Amino acid sequence: MASPTSLLKRLLVGRPFRSDRLRHTLLPKRIALPVFASDALSSVAYAPDEILLTLSIAGASAYLFSPWIALAVVVVMLTVVASYRQNVHAYPSGGGDYEVATVNLGPRAGLAVGSALLVDYVLTVAVSVSSGVANLGSVVPFVATHKVLIAVIAVSLLTAMNLRGLRESGTAFAIPTYGFIIVMGGMILTGLIRVLVLGHDLRAPSAGLEIQAEHSVTGLALVFLLLRTFSSGCAALTGVEAISNGVPAFKAPKSRNAATTLLLLGTISVSMLVGIIWLSRLTGLQFVEDPGLQIVSGPEGYVQKTVTTQLGETVFGSGSLLLFVVAGATALILFLAANTAFNGFPVLGSILAQDRYLPRQLHTRGDRLAFSNGIVFLAVFAIVLIVGFQAEVTKLIQLYIVGVFVSFTLSQAGMIRHWNRHLRTERNHEARRRMMRSRAINTFGMAMTGAVLVVVLVTKFLLGAWIAIAAMAVIYLLMLAIRRHYDRVAEELEPTEMRGVLPARNHAIVLVSKLHQPTLRAIAYARATRPDTLTAVTVNVDDKDTRQLQEEWERRELPVPLTVVDSPYREITRPILNFVANTRRESPRDVVTVFIPEYVVGHWWENLLHNQSALRLKGRLLFEPGVMVTSVPWQLASTANKNLDRLDETLSRTPARGPRVAPRSTLPPSVPPVTSAPPGESGPSAGDRP
Repeated sequence: MASPTSLLKRLLVGRPFRSDRLRHTLLPKRIALPVFASDALSSVAYAPDEILLTLSIAGASAYLFSPWIALAVVVVMLTVVASYRQNVHAYPSGGGDYEVATVNLGPRAGLAVGSALLVDYVLTVAVSVSSGVANLGSVVPFVATHKVLIAVIAVSLLTAMNLRGLRESGTAFAIPTYGFIIVMGGMILTGLIRVLVLGHDLRAPSAGLEIQAEHSVTGLALVFLLLRTFSSGCAALTGVEAISNGVPAFKAPKSRNAATTLLLLGTISVSMLVGIIWLSRLTGLQFVEDPGLQIVSGPEGYVQKTVTTQLGETVFGSGSLLLFVVAGATALILFLAANTAFNGFPVLGSILAQDRYLPRQLHTRGDRLAFSNGIVFLAVFAIVLIVGFQAEVTKLIQLYIVGVFVSFTLSQAGMIRHWNRHLRTERNHEARRRMMRSRAINTFGMAMTGAVLVVVLVTKFLLGAWIAIAAMAVIYLLMLAIRRHYDRVAEELEPTEMRGVLPARNHAIVLVSKLHQPTLRAIAYARATRPDTLTAVTVNVDDKDTRQLQEEWERRELPVPLTVVDSPYREITRPILNFVANTRRESPRDVVTVFIPEYVVGHWWENLLHNQSALRLKGRLLFEPGVMVTSVPWQLASTANKNLDRLDETLSRTPARGPRVAPRSTLPPSVPPVTSAPPGESGPSAGDRP
């Protein structure tokens, strides 16, 4: 019967998939769009908020600049989408920005991109979920007062859904994502038709409020404010790179389907962003950074609602069902926007692990063919940020987009070198013309994203961007250290002619505490290995017990000499280590094989009563050069009912291949089992004596 934890895992994650089912998890465009593009699509829910609240620092009159800021963001977004369409055709393997930078600019540049994207993915989850909680809290007061708890629960649910596998997550996320597109598109079209065609005088709930500027902004200060507003609005571009990282998850033809999905993403996101900013200007909507300080004349107890919630109330009416639909759809898409990071982070982590920059555990797939370890890592780090910043979007947004624009800029620089390299060898005029067009697109993209990166660093460094930069630097150095470790281990393990020389002699040592069945089995097995010398060793910590052991040894006339090592301070480990070292000291080409009889128990609590000294001895002997440690197990009766299938799954995290039956003996066929034992003798194995 399965354990409760196993049942819970199957309930949350589902039944495991065979490896050959990986091809069945590939995504068509209709599913790939909500899976990979929900982050960029959802940015319309908080990018307009950031544009308006940043402009509010200069007062309500600064809202006149919002359409121009939105237009600048649109230009950058279309440029990035066009640039990444070149990337997915040139590098369809799924490495995305990391692969482009590594191949064309070198491993260090690729590592910088990798560290930047890892940080950005974590921030994507934290910002998206926190923004979703804020939107839902605009209409549900309970959520507003427990936003950190709700955000943590949302991340946990997203983690469970992604652990079930990519296709199931995509299917689950398709309906709310397309629902959000329909709801937002319907709200924008309805509002524009009512104002521009029907002539209705729609006024947002905040239109009549008197806004006080935090600072008097003129000249260079105004330019700096506009640049800061533009950098905040560029949060709308996050998530675009996820499609280039997820090309392998698309159905064939992969590159063309990924490029089409990118085009759909750009078109829908641009339309929504422009529509919301335009409708906000037509309805006089106001959104400020600090309502308590900036709102001079407003109703008592005024609570500022998000931009999309205010527009829904303006277009559909306060308290209407459609208003709750707008708020619910916005909150849901923001929660699901984190799914872009849940698909991008594990894939990137797997690629980095394959290149030995991250632990190899991140490269393996779980039961449902998803990169489970990467998903769990992402969830943990995102929850830490959410709790640390109390799910405040305005605080988290300052850390945001630095990483993604680092990757944008380096990726475009890498693509320029990619096209230059191919142009040097390409002679076909039509192909050269296509390459030159692609190079021009990537050049313009590098100029735009590089400029945005400079603006972001200048305007947001002291506001929190330095934290993201510091995190990137730490991850960069950590990945370098991991790579150095793996390289050093690989170099040490490289086979050489000297290491291939056989040992001169093999000295076998059987550790003995009592003369019982495990000891006799260990002696029989050691003799079967035909060593050059064979010695049984016991440590004298009690004179009476040692004399009894020697007498029993002589009475049985065992064909192996028993060596007694004195231990005046009743210590076991050190005397055995000294004996082993002295045995091998005669020749550096000799090896010593230490046989340790061990009990195998069936219950976890029995491990607390046995094998502690044996474990300590084994752990210490592993550090001794030229020493081989062999465990000789003796299964106790409690192992007969041991669920080995569950043990297999726990140890390997993969389903058992078939029914398992507990073996009755672990002796090789050439070693006869022990048929007799001294009456009444039982107890701990070698090394178990306290």
